[in-house]
Amino acid sequence: MNPTIVIPSYWAGDPAELKSPGAYDHSSDLAAARPELDRCLASLEQVRDLPRIIVLLVCPQRLTDRIAERVQGVIDDHPSLEVTLVTNREASVVMERVSQIAPNVRGETVSLRGYGAIRNMGLACAAVLGHDAVVFLDDDEVALAPDFMEKALYGLGHETRQRLPILAKSGYFYNKAGSPLADTSKKNGITCRWWTKRIEFNRWMERALSGTRISRSNYVCGGCFAIHARAFKRVAFDPYITRGEDLDYLFNMRLSGMDVWFDNAWVVKHLPPHQVEESPRFMQNVYRWYYERAKLASASRRPEITSVTAASLMPYPGPWISSGLDERVRKTALVRMLFTREHRGYWHIYRHGIAEARDYAARHEDDYLRFVSFWPSIMGGLSGDERLAALLER
Repeated sequence: MNPTIVIPSYWAGDPAELKSPGAYDHSSDLAAARPELDRCLASLEQVRDLPRIIVLLVCPQRLTDRIAERVQGVIDDHPSLEVTLVTNREASVVMERVSQIAPNVRGETVSLRGYGAIRNMGLACAAVLGHDAVVFLDDDEVALAPDFMEKALYGLGHETRQRLPILAKSGYFYNKAGSPLADTSKKNGITCRWWTKRIEFNRWMERALSGTRISRSNYVCGGCFAIHARAFKRVAFDPYITRGEDLDYLFNMRLSGMDVWFDNAWVVKHLPPHQVEESPRFMQNVYRWYYERAKLASASRRPEITSVTAASLMPYPGPWISSGLDERVRKTALVRMLFTREHRGYWHIYRHGIAEARDYAARHEDDYLRFVSFWPSIMGGLSGDERLAALLER
């Protein structure tokens, strides 16, 4: 097997951009003394049989040169690693080639903008460079032991005892407290009563951790996720979803008649910067779940596609794609309007945002299914492209 590690690395030009409505969850500050990427790469220096690392630099277009210089300096501090840096410059050439292969695809589907499109850029670069397995790792995570790659590739490309192929599998992460479970000790009160998945998630995770090493998964940790070429050349990430592209990939695999598996022996440590749940992020999640529900409902009406239902995803994340979603959103928006400082933001979501999210879902529910029909051709056209390979390796 010829794997690669793909690390999306998100950067902001100044502190104000870290808090902007369109900001990613964990953008690094350009002025940070030791950014998350540096810590992540340092943890990989101990790993045996470490393959090429592809770093996807996600940053404002206008600041590409400035931030690329900073990131290259971080990479140069780890000379034992083979790192390929992909910036907006290289990505634009890949995007141009994708548009030539599939001119009728709508929007930026392979890009360094948008969670799903960024993941697709990682898959595209892996195909160009001839890799047959992709291991995704987030830059705010660290590898814990020298056998990280051995565990990442364990079982990948093989079959279960039931002769089912293992073509995508997820590990999991320890939080800062060293636990794989969501913290249920904190009381968030009424503002989170209908907008928390901790209990359902923990119920699923406890069962998965106590079972066999490899089991069928209802969960994907996007920063500890391995995909074989037999899957990633058929199934793309969804570029039309606002967030949650990692869990959505599990849905996409099932729509294609395949599964994502859970490996309870493969784990990383997650060390994210402090995050605050604010109304713009809540709005992204509202869009996400309404779109997800509409996409799966649309797919279920197509006889050639495997149906994915809420019942098949219990105890988690089934409730989030069920009819109960509407009540969750309405109640959460209302109580947060009343009991947080963001009265105006949550009031807008309650009065207008829910309808806007439903409208977006209705307009785009078929977009991914159309796009993924072009994906095998896109990957076939990119695989082994010598011109693009030379550009990426320059």
